[in-house]
Amino acid sequence: MAQAWWKGAVLYHVYIRSFYDSDGDGHGDLPGVLAKLDYIQSLGVDGIWLSPIHPSPNRDWGYDIADFAGVQADYGTMDDLQALLDVAHARGLKVLFDEVLSHTSDEHPWFIESLTGGQDGPKADWYVWADPREDGTAPNNWLSVFGGPAWAYQPARRQHYHHKFLRQQPKLNWRSDGAREAALGVLDFWLERGVDGFRLDVAGTFLHDASLTDNPPVPMDQRTRYDWSHAGNLQRHLHDSNLPENVETLEVVRRRVEAHGDRFVFGEFSEEEERCGAYLSPTEGLHSAYTFVLLLAKRLTPDFIRSHYGTLAAYPAHWPTISFSNHDVPRTVSRFGGDDASPELARLLFALLLSLKGTTLIFQGEELGLPQAALTRDQLRDPVGDLYWPYSGGRDGCRTPMPWSPGPALGFTTGEPWLPAAAEHADLTVEAQTADDDSTLTFARQMIALRKGSAAMTRGDLEVLGDDEAVLAFVRREGDEAIACVFNLSAAPRVFADPALEAAELLWLRTGEADLRGGSVGLSPHAAVFLRLGAG
Repeated sequence: MAQAWWKGAVLYHVYIRSFYDSDGDGHGDLPGVLAKLDYIQSLGVDGIWLSPIHPSPNRDWGYDIADFAGVQADYGTMDDLQALLDVAHARGLKVLFDEVLSHTSDEHPWFIESLTGGQDGPKADWYVWADPREDGTAPNNWLSVFGGPAWAYQPARRQHYHHKFLRQQPKLNWRSDGAREAALGVLDFWLERGVDGFRLDVAGTFLHDASLTDNPPVPMDQRTRYDWSHAGNLQRHLHDSNLPENVETLEVVRRRVEAHGDRFVFGEFSEEEERCGAYLSPTEGLHSAYTFVLLLAKRLTPDFIRSHYGTLAAYPAHWPTISFSNHDVPRTVSRFGGDDASPELARLLFALLLSLKGTTLIFQGEELGLPQAALTRDQLRDPVGDLYWPYSGGRDGCRTPMPWSPGPALGFTTGEPWLPAAAEHADLTVEAQTADDDSTLTFARQMIALRKGSAAMTRGDLEVLGDDEAVLAFVRREGDEAIACVFNLSAAPRVFADPALEAAELLWLRTGEADLRGGSVGLSPHAAVFLRLGAG
């Protein structure tokens, strides 16, 4: 049986609004993605994952959809989208959509009909409605991820509707036959037009507890800085999301996607890393998924990575999706390096990302080693950043325009960019790094090539070596091929020894310096090396 194309694939995450502006209006667009397809293809990736492309009031910048069958006017037209699909496919690149089926905009016609049609209307149950308590307060204690109760009162129905995120993002009711079939129809619509698959936003939230049971609190003695970062994290989201039966719903989604041929659907899970394995296997749930475990970590240690893969090992049938960075979290090199966002660290992190078992997601600019941009409050466009200022700068620091070349707006636009081009990125442009054989971009291209040229690195199992406190080492193995991947995660030189390295051969690509002697390898700070193991 042929190997599924997505198993071990490398996908490039394009945040369209900040990628490349083709018409000077300050917003990235679909013709801009098409114009930069040469660049994307030059990286050696297998496909692109596009941020939401549908019409939206942009309360949450595209994650509040008002029309699932259209294209956001800022981004172009249906013809522009079809042109991108056709050219990408002609080049052998897959195209995946970021589809948001857990909720819609409150301006979506489905919600307007659900609101105005009354409690007996044809779409009355398409959203999660509930009566207020006798004193007028919310039906239960569920909290929004973006702050405050996860309920909004509507006098037109004399009821509250549930919103896990902004008030303007009402929750679609997947327990309603009509709503569920309409959501699945969205997938059919785009698959029939040639889309190769989907990343499902907040895939753990499709189902809610129909009895509206209160969520339990995170015990006071177990609360971490993350729990205190906003009120929604102070309770365990066991009843508004993460229901065990959600796997059955996700399996329905996967089968609907598979009915269109060799397609791929993976999900985002915001809580509880075990859900990835528990909800996903070749026969249950989605094809793959990622959680925020790797995305929210502030310290990268060998124990952290070993623990994460130890958790996933309990679900051997699960194929993970691996992501260090995206449009929701601070950029990788800043998150792990702080003020020391050096090129050496950026290359180490990129090498690790491409070496771990799974389907790899690269966020635009990660291949350049971009640090997080520092923005002032008046420059923010993210509602989360504004809500929690100054505790959090929100998500805009990772969403600033892609730096293409020196000059105004760093080559992103001829107009006024929707977010300012980051001063921190001025020396890290694509143009500058393409001309430098020692740049992070050059290394990223080589790292992707190394992975794609190895069955072990692409599809092989992962076997941890040792328990060193500073060096992470593991073997990727497929058939007769075995590649040891060794990473010095510290800022000091280290020596790592293991019997598996006896008679090993250092491969051509590395970051930092390495000295192999017998079964031990000396590593400079933030070095990453790859070794081909002998037959034994």
